[in-house]
Amino acid sequence: MSRFGDSPVAEGFFSAYDRVLARWPLPIDTIDVESDYGTTRVNASGPVDGPPVVLLPGGGATSAVWFANVAALARENRVFAIDPIGEPGRSMVGPKPIRTVDDLMSWLDHALDTLEVTRTSAVGHGYGATVALAYALHRPERVGTLVLLDPPSCFAGMRLAYLLHAVPLLVRPTSKRMRSLIRWETQNAPLDADWLDLTERGADFPSTKPVVPRRPKGNRWATLTADVTIVFAGDSKVHNSSRAADAVTKVLPNAHTVVLTGCSHHMLPMMPAGEVDAVLLSALG
Repeated sequence: MSRFGDSPVAEGFFSAYDRVLARWPLPIDTIDVESDYGTTRVNASGPVDGPPVVLLPGGGATSAVWFANVAALARENRVFAIDPIGEPGRSMVGPKPIRTVDDLMSWLDHALDTLEVTRTSAVGHGYGATVALAYALHRPERVGTLVLLDPPSCFAGMRLAYLLHAVPLLVRPTSKRMRSLIRWETQNAPLDADWLDLTERGADFPSTKPVVPRRPKGNRWATLTADVTIVFAGDSKVHNSSRAADAVTKVLPNAHTVVLTGCSHHMLPMMPAGEVDAVLLSALG
């Protein structure tokens, strides 16, 4: 990380990060949480005495991705947007890398302890949704409301076409390959230019291999006590959203499921911001 931190590539990445974060319409409190796992950057906004809401971004998206949603969310809630350790962002890996799901859960435990959050609502997109679901099962007493935005592999398998498009990026990440995947998956949607630039630059970030919690099985679902809302992108190429929505009813019959038409996986949570905000606010009560 130190070599990367001193490089022109890093300077470009962090400049792009700050440019997107500057799009947040509300004041930001920057919090660095220290642990053996490293330094976790948390961007907080909203009233300090408001109900806490933890935001976990999709893979490679950074906490800045919530710029189109934070105004609505932080109006009454205390929002904590996290840069996951080992992913692109301003968090830094420490002497004890996150290598197992237990490590991942322990990292989140410590982060919430440091933030003095005993019970929270958790909102995750993509990979962040997978982590949020695992944490709600790990610490049911700490998660009262759970919102999953197009969660991959949580309820249905991923499409082969998406995996084939993603493999080159996983094998050797480059900004060109990142752009290619996003442009293909969103069908060249008019994505925010600053965010797209940041995400492309994130392909050069020295990320660690992400720890991906497995899909819950059998009666494990019955231990989930949070109020659950699941949002699927109707045009997602990650999975078949209608099949995934049907699968939800079998394991979480009391969950509220929404399929947003006209959007894909990598368009969330930025587009369509109005519809996403409405679902989030409804879920958060």
